[in-house]
Amino acid sequence: MTQPANAVVIGVAKDSTHRFSKVAGESIELVAGHGVVGDAHAGPTVKHRSRVAKDPTTPNLRQVHLIHREFHELAREHGYELGPGDLGENVLTSGVDLLDLPRGTLLRLGSDAIVRVTGLRNPCQQINDFRAGLLKLAVTRDEAGEIIRRTGVMSVVEVGGVVRTGDTVTVTLPELPHEPLEPV
Repeated sequence: MTQPANAVVIGVAKDSTHRFSKVAGESIELVAGHGVVGDAHAGPTVKHRSRVAKDPTTPNLRQVHLIHREFHELAREHGYELGPGDLGENVLTSGVDLLDLPRGTLLRLGSDAIVRVTGLRNPCQQINDFRAGLLKLAVTRDEAGEIIRRTGVMSVVEVGGVVRTGDTVTVTLPELPHEPLEPV
């Protein structure tokens, strides 16, 4: 994979409470090993309620959620208007095929912050609670019957920094062999 041209951050969001959507802003601050400052899902161990109930000591592989604008465009084609943070993402990108990245890919967001992609977001019923019928776009099957998850990727913060709307995104692939993304 070559560096995508025009790969950019087009929105950032966070929320200090456990709600489905996050509040869009101009910038977010990432802290290594922790996540987004002021976000309910930040921390070194799991923060999603269902995962905390199972084992609160599990490492948090979902510190930063990234989604691609192309999913928002697909949703718009089906009558759904979505903005930054609406699907719970912290970073909305354009020009990066997030779903095709291998596990361990490093994404530099702006000049300083670096996140490591850990896996796919596993869309759930909350998407339908947010917008009826949207889950059918978020999870589908390909021609071979394999499940396709379209609502972005999860990551952990390797290097902290401020991420702003308009920042470039730089992609660094891991060493071969590449491992495909699985839900985390």
